[in-house]
Amino acid sequence: MYFLGIDLGSSSIKLSVLDAQSGTITASVTVPEFEMAIEAPQFGWAEQNPEAWWAYTKGGIALLNSKYGIDLKKIAAIGIAYQMHGLVLTDEELNPVRPSIIWCDSRAAETGDAIYQKMGTDKCQQSILGSPGNFTAAKLKWVKDNEPEVFNKARFMMLPGDYIAAKLSGVAQTTPSGLSEAALWNFAENRPATEVLDAMELPHNLLPEVVPTFGQQASINPEIADELGLSNDVKITYRAGDQPNNALSLGVLNAGEIATTAGTSAVIYSVTKANAFDANNRVNTFLHVNNIEEDKSNGVLLCINGSGILYQWLRKTLSTGADGLISYESLNTEAAKAEPGSKGLRFYPFGNGVERIFSNKPAMSGIQNLNFNIHNSPEVVRAACEGIVFAMNYGFDIMKGINAGGTVVKAGRANLFLSPVFREIFVNTTQTTLELYNTSGAEGAARGAAYGNGYYPTLDAAFENLEHLETIAPTEELSAKYAEIYNTWKSHINSL
Repeated sequence: MYFLGIDLGSSSIKLSVLDAQSGTITASVTVPEFEMAIEAPQFGWAEQNPEAWWAYTKGGIALLNSKYGIDLKKIAAIGIAYQMHGLVLTDEELNPVRPSIIWCDSRAAETGDAIYQKMGTDKCQQSILGSPGNFTAAKLKWVKDNEPEVFNKARFMMLPGDYIAAKLSGVAQTTPSGLSEAALWNFAENRPATEVLDAMELPHNLLPEVVPTFGQQASINPEIADELGLSNDVKITYRAGDQPNNALSLGVLNAGEIATTAGTSAVIYSVTKANAFDANNRVNTFLHVNNIEEDKSNGVLLCINGSGILYQWLRKTLSTGADGLISYESLNTEAAKAEPGSKGLRFYPFGNGVERIFSNKPAMSGIQNLNFNIHNSPEVVRAACEGIVFAMNYGFDIMKGINAGGTVVKAGRANLFLSPVFREIFVNTTQTTLELYNTSGAEGAARGAAYGNGYYPTLDAAFENLEHLETIAPTEELSAKYAEIYNTWKSHINSL
């Protein structure tokens, strides 16, 4: 018996197969071969084609069979993780009526703020724990106001993972956790925040059926099962946004536990039982995957938009000649050649949409103190790594202010956390001990699917054999050095 995990990111889609008997991942693929494009029809916009996600997902499932010989008929259930906050609008037949407005699109920030003021800041903070901001509901309102002919074609509003689930099952659904990331969940009353829809003059019937995060949400459409070579008995038994799912992948389930990741964006995610919120909306609170009405569980999320996408930009920018793109491993090697502080070079990793840590104000990327005589590629790459971590730490201080901090952080050994330099900067700047694990978002989704299908009796049991790789603690000497570098970096933020 197998369980399939699908992790829909904005750069790629990862798929992993969990062998139930051994409790290990037996196959993993990433599609497409190169990063998916993010289209920007106007400055500050960011869109992707949902039909491309679906095509890549189908190709990834076929690749599991052709590359690894996985018997797809043995897949019992599917779990889906996905890029958060995106808006997918479809017609009755689940066909997109426009490209998806994804997480880093900035166009709806003013729309969300206007609704925040209209509803009253106190009322919003008590119900949805903040502002509609630049989240999915505000994007939906933007479409209504600016593209009425498109809006009138829409039958369902979904998040990216809901769309993939709908294409598999033929049924439009979402979850309470998904609604919370859309700014459409009333935490105080444990229900969809229809008052936000009313304030935006949006019809309630655009929301699809609401199903639990875990459990038999839907069965696969028989025609899709035949097309993909799957059993007609396959169930969709789990879905969650990528950051709650990353926490799940690391076994971060209890109050006080913290997860981090540095993929396209950089995130620190802390679990709490409180309805915690930042009055300035610089960090945000969503329902965690294990939240139930009788046992509240939330996740406080800090997000820095420019992380892996900055590393991707560096990779393309520093690649020359006919040999194609240099590898990310080469970038990590370059960074290790430079000393802490990068000879005074400072990198501000803002340039991928409005930043939440600045209350959704635009903040552009910047390089300060560049000297053509002393700064070369090692300093540029290391300064970028330092800037990403420093931005994360700036937000981590905000989290501490609402009692969502901590001293131990868990991460998968992936993306920027593959870099020893990045890990060194992280632990000595944040003053935390970093625990690294061999896991991924797709693996977490597969284990979530197994739990949702009833294979594991508890979530703890689903992650019993999570492989711990390494623990890295800060040192006194490096902590003092990075504190000085960070404070200098922070003192220049207002000049951006």
